[in-house]
Amino acid sequence: MQLPKNKIMKTIIPFSKTFAMGAALVALLVAAPAQSAAQTDKSLYERLGGVFAIAAVVDHFSDAVVKNPIVGKASKNPALREWHTKNLGRLPGLKFMRTLWVSAATGGPFQYHPTKPGMTELGLEEAHRGLKISPAEFDEVAAELGRTLDFVKVPKREKDELLAAFAAHKGEVTAGYMAK
Repeated sequence: MQLPKNKIMKTIIPFSKTFAMGAALVALLVAAPAQSAAQTDKSLYERLGGVFAIAAVVDHFSDAVVKNPIVGKASKNPALREWHTKNLGRLPGLKFMRTLWVSAATGGPFQYHPTKPGMTELGLEEAHRGLKISPAEFDEVAAELGRTLDFVKVPKREKDELLAAFAAHKGEVTAGYMAK
């Protein structure tokens, strides 16, 4: 017995659709762990989008710090207030140095060479000693960085990792304040 042609097509089409959907599901299930593994193999630098994305974050962050009432132009800390009112001609260079620092701290290919070397390769104590940054001021700068990361929509995982890398240097940045 031979099936009419239209019955064969009705049988073949649902089967081919089901087969295609099943194949797509299998491909997704196989690709997802491989993609996740490849994603976790990437450095934080790569996951942040590389130097251009980092530079954009640093640019926004640096401008926000200048305007921040606690650590910027209106800061109660005279050294911070002076830097953010009388030394803004140095801000482009500072943005460049911050971009290098973040790139190096996140596993990127660029090396950070401080203008005032600290105890470690990424040490920040000498560059910040004269600013006498308090722990609360450091925390406000970290909060400003967090707000910038939210503004540019950095995913939570990368945001948390970058803030942790930043927080790891709190003791160095506040060393001048602690030496009072």
